[in-house]
Amino acid sequence: MESTTDFQSVKSVKNNQNHIHYQQCPLCKSTDIAYSLSAKDYTVSKECFEVWECNQCNVRFTQDIPDAAHIGPYYQSNAYVSHSDTQEGIINKIYHIVRNFTLQSKRKLVEKYTGLSNGNLLDVGAGTGAFAAAMKQNGWNVTGLEPDATARENAQEKHQLTLIDPQELYSLPTAHFDAITMWHVLEHVHDLHGYLETYQRILKPGGSLVIAVPNYTSLDAEKYKETWAAYDVPRHLYHFSPKSLRLLASQKGFTVKAYQPMWFDSFYVAMLSEQYLTGKNNLIKAVWNGFLSNLNSITDAKNCSSVIYIIQKN
Repeated sequence: MESTTDFQSVKSVKNNQNHIHYQQCPLCKSTDIAYSLSAKDYTVSKECFEVWECNQCNVRFTQDIPDAAHIGPYYQSNAYVSHSDTQEGIINKIYHIVRNFTLQSKRKLVEKYTGLSNGNLLDVGAGTGAFAAAMKQNGWNVTGLEPDATARENAQEKHQLTLIDPQELYSLPTAHFDAITMWHVLEHVHDLHGYLETYQRILKPGGSLVIAVPNYTSLDAEKYKETWAAYDVPRHLYHFSPKSLRLLASQKGFTVKAYQPMWFDSFYVAMLSEQYLTGKNNLIKAVWNGFLSNLNSITDAKNCSSVIYIIQKN
């Protein structure tokens, strides 16, 4: 649980109005936007945030988000596994077991679509460095970027990785990277357009951008509605559909070449969602709902709870 100090910090952020209220879509700039639902921050503040949808590009976004200078307290919780690396509780234990399996499948995916067994990789939102370390151990020259100081410390301690601060992204060399990966990170980035424009510059011609994000059009999102754990407000600033991600990529000179499902995410998100909905760890029901969501995705990866987009620089 978060400390009293953290909770008070969060409350003061909202009271001081250090937030962003969108009058137009943060992705396509359309003014045809409307309220969709209200979701709760179950992890830290217990506050509710509105989620709006753009009727033009189909993206959803969290309204009245803390700005980049004030969102930090919303990440300060031992329950936030990607930063703390906690193994407390059955859901986090399962997360770590699955992560150890998926690290190698992610490496193979990057190597498949780049056609390389080694090269220059930028891992954005590296967390505690597990993926970056796995790629480095397999011969890749890895640069890891992580905004959270605690996560950077954990990466140094666990994997002897020195991760860079986000501001260093903009000064990275032009046409240097063979691949850039973002595993559940794009939804957290305030400077959405700036990041993608920078990727266009620092990727080599034909380089690959691999982006994994939750999919609010999935069956499990429809099942759990406002208690769908992957809304994760206010940390998730945007909530992508395949249509909206494809349009964003096209805006920035990229083409989506392939879609890959993240089968385990359906179960993980369903387990958290059941906990939010009922206050209990109903593993049987969560596994069933995750299974149904995956079943709906077998013939089309774009239906999965989380989708990996393989995107190429034009």
